[in-house]
Amino acid sequence: MTPSPASLIKTYLLGLQQRIVAGLEAIDGKTFSTDAWERPEGGGGISRIIEEGNVFERGGVGFSHVTGKNLPPSAAANRPEIAGRGWEAMGVSLVLHPRNPNAPTVHMNVRFFTATAEGEEPVWWFGGGMDLTPYYGFDDDARHFHQTCRDALAPFGDDLHPRFKQWCDDYFYLKHRQEPRGIGGIFFDDFHALGLERSSAMMQSVGDHFLASYVPILERRKDMPFDETQRDFQAYRRGRYVEFNLVYDRGTLFGLQSGGRTESILMSMPPVVKWRYNWSPLPGSAEAALYERFLVKRDWLA
Repeated sequence: MTPSPASLIKTYLLGLQQRIVAGLEAIDGKTFSTDAWERPEGGGGISRIIEEGNVFERGGVGFSHVTGKNLPPSAAANRPEIAGRGWEAMGVSLVLHPRNPNAPTVHMNVRFFTATAEGEEPVWWFGGGMDLTPYYGFDDDARHFHQTCRDALAPFGDDLHPRFKQWCDDYFYLKHRQEPRGIGGIFFDDFHALGLERSSAMMQSVGDHFLASYVPILERRKDMPFDETQRDFQAYRRGRYVEFNLVYDRGTLFGLQSGGRTESILMSMPPVVKWRYNWSPLPGSAEAALYERFLVKRDWLA
């Protein structure tokens, strides 16, 4: 019996989670814990977590495969015609918060969604991407990350990288702060333009390029010296990460609205965060440079 497309995608996603965790464990030297869970409404997942590691202060690489019988309208905002359908969602999502403030936080997600109704054609799409959130900016890191993102998409059309980069810049933007969350990367959602097989291959290429996009940056920055002033700024900027995830992030909102597992949904939150009233960096400081040179829309590959 030929495996279904969904089962093949699930097999890929489980393997991707294992490969990424193995690569990160080799850098950190500590082992990710494994938390397998089931969702009463249907489905489940595997959360791989590291806390107080040698490199990662906190990180999570989660796989989930969840199902439901009645998609809530709030979770179908972009496709209101599929509200009330049975649905299935699977993906790998990760966020890594290194301890060293010179090493950036990173997020990556690849996912597949399908909604079905008797007598109707299934509605399916892929989504995902990856983005980088530095606290202290380095031009080489930014160029490397964006180049790897472009490499991941290149086999599937020259138009995808500029389109998905712009989408990422627009998506990971804190409107209430009028600033980007980080330096962007790529983002896509509701993607089906290449047909099921090629769209799936494109999503897989994004997942396969994650370690190449991030590990060289991490290797360069994880052992750099830092002081408490830098740690303090890191905690302040992490507050922006929390604000975005809780106010704007579609994956977080969908997970909470659809009865997802809260611990797994919120594993992306940084462990140490600070907020200050009306704070701004000193002119000419490295902290000011982050705002002036890196938290701006920019073509890093020009």
